[in-house]
Amino acid sequence: MNIPGDLQYTETHEWIRVEDDELVVGVTDFAQLQLSDLTYVELPAVGDQVVAGDEVAVLESVKAASDIYAPVAGTVTGVNELLAESPELLNADPYGEGWLFKLRPQDMADLDDLLDADQYEATIPDA
Repeated sequence: MNIPGDLQYTETHEWIRVEDDELVVGVTDFAQLQLSDLTYVELPAVGDQVVAGDEVAVLESVKAASDIYAPVAGTVTGVNELLAESPELLNADPYGEGWLFKLRPQDMADLDDLLDADQYEATIPDA
């Protein structure tokens, strides 16, 4: 299982990459493995205001549906429109082409509440 050391994580299996004043958000390798073959992705709208812990997206697979949560409060600034046509990108490349949305956080200090790779790995059963 791939857990890149340069990202931050949530206990609900989202990853966060800081790019200038924005955050790129996706789901971890563990999450996509648990869901199996993704068939549909519902993303937030650009401009949506979100609160940390809010449900902001939904992933559907042949096995289940899973809610995706905002890692911090902020404004959605972009979405990965490729996933509408090709949700399988999330399975193939969860940390690259399979990103979900971009977020401009209200306060960058909120990132201090997120997990590093080692802390995240410790939350995964049998990791």
